[in-house]
Amino acid sequence: MKDTHETNLPAEETGKLEETKVPEVTPENTATEEVEVTETVEATETKEEEVAETVEGTTETVEEATANAIGKLSKEEILEKLTELVNAATEATRNEVESLKQAFYKIHRAEVEESKKTFLENGGEEKDFVAPEDEAENKLKELLAVYKEKRAAILAEEERVKAANYALKLQLIDQLKALTESQDDFNKLYNDFKDIQQRWKEVKAVPQEHVNELWKNYQIYSERFYDIIKINNQFRDYDFKKNLEMKTTLCETVEKLETEPDVVSAFHQLQKLHQQWREIGPVAKELREELWARFKAASTIINKRHQEHFETLKSKEQENLVAKTTICEEIESIDFDALKTFKDWEEKNKEVIALQDKWKTIGFAPKKSNVKIFERFRTACDVYFNKKSAFYKTIKEDMEKNLELKKALCEKAEALKDSTEWKSTTEKMIALQKEWKTIGSVARKHSDAVWKRFISACDYFFEQKNKNVSSQKSVEQTNLAAKKALIEKIKNLDETLAADDALAELKAMMAEWNTIGHVPFKEKDKIYKEYHEAVDSQFDRLKVDQNDRKMQSFRSNLNDMASGERGKGKLYGEREKLMRMYDRMKNELQTYENNIGFLSISSKGGGGLVKEMERKIEKLKGEMALIIKKIDAIDENLE
Repeated sequence: MKDTHETNLPAEETGKLEETKVPEVTPENTATEEVEVTETVEATETKEEEVAETVEGTTETVEEATANAIGKLSKEEILEKLTELVNAATEATRNEVESLKQAFYKIHRAEVEESKKTFLENGGEEKDFVAPEDEAENKLKELLAVYKEKRAAILAEEERVKAANYALKLQLIDQLKALTESQDDFNKLYNDFKDIQQRWKEVKAVPQEHVNELWKNYQIYSERFYDIIKINNQFRDYDFKKNLEMKTTLCETVEKLETEPDVVSAFHQLQKLHQQWREIGPVAKELREELWARFKAASTIINKRHQEHFETLKSKEQENLVAKTTICEEIESIDFDALKTFKDWEEKNKEVIALQDKWKTIGFAPKKSNVKIFERFRTACDVYFNKKSAFYKTIKEDMEKNLELKKALCEKAEALKDSTEWKSTTEKMIALQKEWKTIGSVARKHSDAVWKRFISACDYFFEQKNKNVSSQKSVEQTNLAAKKALIEKIKNLDETLAADDALAELKAMMAEWNTIGHVPFKEKDKIYKEYHEAVDSQFDRLKVDQNDRKMQSFRSNLNDMASGERGKGKLYGEREKLMRMYDRMKNELQTYENNIGFLSISSKGGGGLVKEMERKIEKLKGEMALIIKKIDAIDENLE
């Protein structure tokens, strides 16, 4: 049955009851005086329609307010509330139970989605996901089954009672009709009439389709009773007075509801008071309009407060719709092309989760939009998380490739860690480390292990190298002292020796120089310069040819070059360099020799130019001969 703003009133209160003053019943006038009741059924029906303002949609709004409160409950609280309703099935409404059921499954679906999300993030496949069994859901189904059985029994009993009540009211109407046609003693008829009225009030619910029919028939014969039966003023006034007291009390009760803080409760109480008003008989004609106006005015205030309350709720629901729409737009506007790294996705994921949490704090949207906006929100979230899953799947494949690449680098580093070719191996190790940085990330469960394996191999090599370098530095200091002593010996070469003996001793000391190992790098250039200055000074004293000097210096450098790391490679490089120089000089010599044939000695200045060119040719030949000797010296070392 729909709630209304103002419940229909009995016909005698909504129409104007036209009546004449009923004379006092006496033996003289009993047979001649009658009460005239001019109110018609048609007027009654018209007036009822004027005051029966319906509020369709009010029940719907109340249900939505209840749903708002239920939506904040946990699963355990929902089950507890539902258990209470099942235990009190006679008082529970279907909407309350349905709202609890929907709220439960909303939470249940959210938990399943979260479980699925975790399953997918842990590497599971969507097709393999199976929702975990929920004991709370089984409990819910048991409670709903019990409630369904109880409600079915209750409804069946209610229908049986309504049918019985309908039959009783038909009997009462027949009895009331019989009173209007009876000629029995007035006192007996009046007592019978009051008895029928009392029994009519005691018989409550009847099938909805018979309510109006019963009420109209009851009103017709009640009015006819007052029209036909000769009643004295004392009894009529007594009824009017009693009805006035009861209706005045109802007016006062309704007026007190104006201060009731719970607007919805006040509205429902008003409906019950309207029903009581309908069940109370008429009052004196001169008081009817005034009393009804008072009752109606108080009712209007309650109805207005009720209407304003739900208009406020609807306004809030519209605000909620705007807020939820904004959240949907934010998720829908995500630029997936800009999310290229784990960090990007993690930051965006935090934003989406925050939006989902914010959604939960927002109440219901208008009923006509609530399902649509939720579906839009859910679709936007599904799109986001599907994109995220696809990204993670792709990244997972890349991570597996990266893992294989890093394992390969680990194997290379482990193969090099025991090498004593410090310089070349250092370069290789550094190259491996640089290459490591170019490879993307691997799965977290493998990253620490593979990195530890790689860095352990690198650290082992560099630790061994550092130990060697520390030892090498001590040797280099010893070599530096030996070379300084040798330079002093060269400077102090015995000048009394014959030239050949002195040159032989000088070459011996130069050979000794080449046997001494490396010196500290920062001292290398300085000691080398002192050495060559000392040797050149002795060469000058002994008048050694420049080419011989160069050859001696070259051999000294050659021995130094061959003793270092990658010595053979350096020798080959030096040989290639000398061969290119030789070829260049050979071409240059050929050019000079061709040009000299064109010069005329008789031409002005020709003789001097020929001599200059001949001098250059001789110089080139000497340099070429020196290069040949250097190449031969390199070949000797290579052998």
